Amino acid sequence: MKALLLIDVQNDFVPGGALAVPEGDQVISLLNQLQPHFDLVVATQDWHPVTHKSFAVNHVGRQPFEETKLHGLPQVLWPAHCVQGTPGAELHSELNTNRIEAIFRKGTDPEIDSYSGFYDNGHRKATGLAAYLFGRGITSVYVAGLAADYCVHFTAKDALAESFATFLIEDATRPINLEGFERAKADLQSRGGKIISSTELLSPQNAPQPLPA
Repeated sequence: MKALLLIDVQNDFVPGGALAVPEGDQVISLLNQLQPHFDLVVATQDWHPVTHKSFAVNHVGRQPFEETKLHGLPQVLWPAHCVQGTPGAELHSELNTNRIEAIFRKGTDPEIDSYSGFYDNGHRKATGLAAYLFGRGITSVYVAGLAADYCVHFTAKDALAESFATFLIEDATRPINLEGFERAKADLQSRGGKIISSTELLSPQNAPQPLPA
């Protein structure tokens, strides 16, 4: 059983958003094409309180994209983004949500950032995603969405740690930084993850089978 994890396909992460990923909107059509090829589709959603400590605006004299420490962990200070209840936090309107069976919100604790769909960055609290996938009989996860070098990377890394066979769909994600994405891919491969193209999933032999009459 295989699951497609749609990571943070939200308005603030596409061009025009508060923390836009270059060409982030260009993956949405592909994500829609991929969904019918999976037994299960789930999504994650950044869902930050306005007081979140990862926001540069909540640190006097600091600017977006500066690096600091937050409770002992390395922390990039981000522009305020995906604030709870705002349009920027909503899933993109062009993303097909009909097949999404569950949405896991992350980044709700103002004291710690949460890139991964499974855990916060300090692995202090689980989102429940791993237990949900195990409960549905999932053995393989395919990770796509935004951004490749942060939330997609960390989600895939935690999927591997949870013993799922893990695949990053390279053309169904976009990074903030290309060099960072190359490092992320190398890291995942060193942990046993696989980097694949959507063509391996969309080829005719992998087409969804019709339901019996």
